Amino acid sequence: MPSLVLGAIPNSACGDARVIAPQLRGNTHVGGETMRIALASDHGGYELKEMIAGYLEALDHQVIDLGTDSTESVDYPIYGFKCAEAVAKGDADRGIVCCGTGIGISIAANKVPGIRCALCTSVEMAQLSRQHNNANMLALGGRTTEVTEALAIVNAWLDTRFEGGRHERRVALLDEYRYNG
Repeated sequence: MPSLVLGAIPNSACGDARVIAPQLRGNTHVGGETMRIALASDHGGYELKEMIAGYLEALDHQVIDLGTDSTESVDYPIYGFKCAEAVAKGDADRGIVCCGTGIGISIAANKVPGIRCALCTSVEMAQLSRQHNNANMLALGGRTTEVTEALAIVNAWLDTRFEGGRHERRVALLDEYRYNG
């Protein structure tokens, strides 16, 4: 499978992740469970979000698509907040957000209490975000991440369990902190 850069993919090709899914399939259901995964993006991450949605559906996960619905310019914080709120409220087990670089939308998601959104650019980062940080959201860059790499990152993130142990205390500190200044 050739590496693809999202900017070169027409909207009509967004569903082709179903073809890629079997090639990346590992233990796609952590603990044998089908997960409810919220997805959201701005215009810069729309095409990648659509690819990820097709991939997740091919793996029998329930996809909760919170928008956007096109490449028309929108504000990424709105979609970062929507996805993070769905995870924080328990409407979704995990969330995946995409914008042009993944930076802005991850900052927005992390404004919601209880959210640990990790911007990952490699499979190793995705694994470590779950093992050490118990990341409940993943951020990816639609303009900076090739499709096959993005799907491999998603796969690793879904497959990796939180290690607990010494990491529990650190994650608890993240969840408990509130700035009162």
